Amino acid sequence: MAIELFWGSGSPYSWRVQLALEYKRLPYESNLLQFSKQEHKSPQMLRMNPRGRVPVLKDGDFVVFESLACLLYLDRKYPEPPIFGRTPEEAGTIMRVICEFQSYAETHLMHIVSAMFLEKMDERLEEVTRAMQVVAGEARTIEGRLSRSDWLVGEHVSAADMVVFPGIMLLLRAMEKREAGELRSRFLPLETTYPAIARWIGRMAALPGYERTYPPHWREGAPRG
Repeated sequence: MAIELFWGSGSPYSWRVQLALEYKRLPYESNLLQFSKQEHKSPQMLRMNPRGRVPVLKDGDFVVFESLACLLYLDRKYPEPPIFGRTPEEAGTIMRVICEFQSYAETHLMHIVSAMFLEKMDERLEEVTRAMQVVAGEARTIEGRLSRSDWLVGEHVSAADMVVFPGIMLLLRAMEKREAGELRSRFLPLETTYPAIARWIGRMAALPGYERTYPPHWREGAPRG
């Protein structure tokens, strides 16, 4: 029975799992849900994920949600090519980089993105400015790592790249909005401010199947980094 993925366009968490499925060249049935119609909270979806969130991965009778759990499941069930490394040391490093991103960057990044897309910059300017400072610092850490290696961990793309990449792409899209104002200068132009990250985005975009993962509603006039 084919793998089924239930996902939403622009969800960085969904994008992680799409990247993994494409990288592993796994055939899957793509079920794009419309957030505007609350399809992610339909009775069918709530039976699979009572939290009403995406992504949800269904493989036969097994259902898993939460993006990291989906990535780990895919790597254990379909181990080639691996996304959590081939040694305990690689797996530990990959998980450490993921945990660093989630602990120190992701919450601040989402504060920025939500303020931009909800057009609440005026009332949240102080919060967003503080978040930008934190995210810029974490971006410098990522820049340093990518200046020494093509990928965040080791010599091959890994779950660490798949977790961090969609977040950065979402941030770049937010920076293109008018509301970003002078704050965008902390990140753009990316090729000047964070050249190693810019090159890494190019490598990610060159992965087989990448185009199938790109958020459909971003395609028209959307920044690609």
